[in-house]
Amino acid sequence: MATGTDRAVGMGLVGFSLLLFTYYTIWVIILPFVDSDHVVHQYFLPREYSVILPGIAALILLLCVGTFIGVVTRKNRKPKVD
Repeated sequence: MATGTDRAVGMGLVGFSLLLFTYYTIWVIILPFVDSDHVVHQYFLPREYSVILPGIAALILLLCVGTFIGVVTRKNRKPKVD
């Protein structure tokens, strides 16, 4: 069973993910239909970052997964028998 700390951390991660998803959805889907001189544009990065930032995040994710697989493979390697 999960402890109170585990649940708090889990709820924090879910809340952060929901906030990030909402921000990105508004930035990419809704903001292009709002006038460029509207005040809401000051709360968002320029539009080209909407492609660059997820690309960087995907590269970091692939790097971490590849490193994990490499470490696990290296640890489980059987020694050669002479």
